[in-house]
Amino acid sequence: MPAETETITTDALDRRIMSALQFDGRASFRRIAQALGSSEQTVARRYRRLREAGILRVVVLPDPRASRESLFVRIRTAPGAAEQIGSALARRPDVSWVTLAAAGTEVMCALRADDPRDRDELVLKNLPRLSQVTDVSTASLLHVFAETGLQEWQGFDGRLDAQEIAALGARSRRHVPVRRTADEPGLTPDDDALLAPLAADGRISYAALAAATGRNESAVARRVEALLERGMLFVDVEVAYALIGFRAAATLWLTVAPADIHRVGSEIALHPEVGFVGAVSGPASLVVAVTCRDTADLYRYITERLAPITAIRQHEVTVTVRHLKQAGTVMNGDRLPRLSPSVARPARG
Repeated sequence: MPAETETITTDALDRRIMSALQFDGRASFRRIAQALGSSEQTVARRYRRLREAGILRVVVLPDPRASRESLFVRIRTAPGAAEQIGSALARRPDVSWVTLAAAGTEVMCALRADDPRDRDELVLKNLPRLSQVTDVSTASLLHVFAETGLQEWQGFDGRLDAQEIAALGARSRRHVPVRRTADEPGLTPDDDALLAPLAADGRISYAALAAATGRNESAVARRVEALLERGMLFVDVEVAYALIGFRAAATLWLTVAPADIHRVGSEIALHPEVGFVGAVSGPASLVVAVTCRDTADLYRYITERLAPITAIRQHEVTVTVRHLKQAGTVMNGDRLPRLSPSVARPARG
């Protein structure tokens, strides 16, 4: 992250609101306020400030596990070429996030391959033809670790205690088990109209979503709830970490024995510094997204949190230089994009 990144002050209530949203990003302001002992108006005002400042963003996205294949793509480039290639990838709708790493000579991205032909066109044909690309490697996502019901970065203070979680009454709207059968297929072309507004504002009300799509409100509500329940969609809370003082992000590629993959992945998913853990194909067994305050904090995480896990045989640390895209949306520098007033209608009730 650039050294000149502005840090925006957040207090304990701001961080507790963020924590509550990580349990259920579509929870009403009223329910959050009751759980936190605040007023609905205060919670709504704080949320809008965080959103307008580009610190916080709630989105509803297709779960990568519901795609035919999800890939992590690592592209090594000649010096000076990574940002141009990364920006081009960020414009692709099938790419959910893009980062620059390795001092600006590596691009990393996540590709959702609903059609294998699109994957092959990019990975096997288009990228290798670029003269600035020196190497391309891929890893298929095999499993997302979310056994806790809340696999979300929790590096800041302000996490809710058990009593507040109980008062919130929230169920995690993140990665629930995927249910796709002949009677209950996955996403269909008819769902496309719902996905764009939900990706722009995951807290959009069903009334506003119905108006945006020209559909009946009750039908829209039933369809979105069904897709969430079946794991076709999930609610994600994106945080612009650098703006709240967390400037050391990295991707860890860990190698463990097959017998230890599930145990180690489940353990690491509980670390508050971790925002994502997945089992992958290729030389590494696990890919882990970590965000810390600074490089010293990252070093402590590796040597004090990971080191005791003796099943980890090898590790590779790829430090993030800059996020170009998060949760399907191109970043505005280190900020999350501002919400258009036309879709700024959070969930109510």
